[in-house]
Amino acid sequence: MSEPSLGKQFTNGLWAENPVLVMLIGMCPTLAITNSVANALTMGAATTFVLICSNVVISLLRKQLQPHLRMLVYMLIIATFVTIADYALQAYLFEMSQALGPYVPLIIVNCIILARAEICASKSGPVRSFVDGVGMGLGFTFALTILGVIRELLGMRTVLSYQVLPEAFVPWVIMILPSGAFLTLGLVIGLVTWLKTRKPADSRQNKDLEAAA
Repeated sequence: MSEPSLGKQFTNGLWAENPVLVMLIGMCPTLAITNSVANALTMGAATTFVLICSNVVISLLRKQLQPHLRMLVYMLIIATFVTIADYALQAYLFEMSQALGPYVPLIIVNCIILARAEICASKSGPVRSFVDGVGMGLGFTFALTILGVIRELLGMRTVLSYQVLPEAFVPWVIMILPSGAFLTLGLVIGLVTWLKTRKPADSRQNKDLEAAA
């Protein structure tokens, strides 16, 4: 089976194979840190950095990797870039680093990183692996940001700490609690699933109407 175009590889991560909203992986940080948009964007950026860098390095080393050692090598490479991201956050965004707590170091075991290393980077060249990393990383960030906007807006009336809803709106405290994360994620995934299943049905209906005409 031929590989998809680079454009298709990129857009897959954004929508068709979005790691959170379609593939349902990387749920731990998705549920834990999306109570604000700032947290979501920072975690998304850190994960994207690790994903891109590890994809490219694993791709460059793919022909030298021994099957029985490949997972160990993946983890060492991923851990290196996670450490860089974690130290950079501590140095330049210390308060955000404290807010995210252990979830930045836990990128090491994020299923998205390991999945793309095995599915794409270990089988493709560095250019395709880079594009895959960018697409998947942006798709992950996009999903986190959507959840962050909804939860912060309804739970604190703000987006990026700027008040959006009026004082008359009573914040839904549940939205910034763990139960709000599950509720919001379920509703967003349900909407995405409905949109994905609705399009083929609409296209078939249009074709039937054209045939009848």
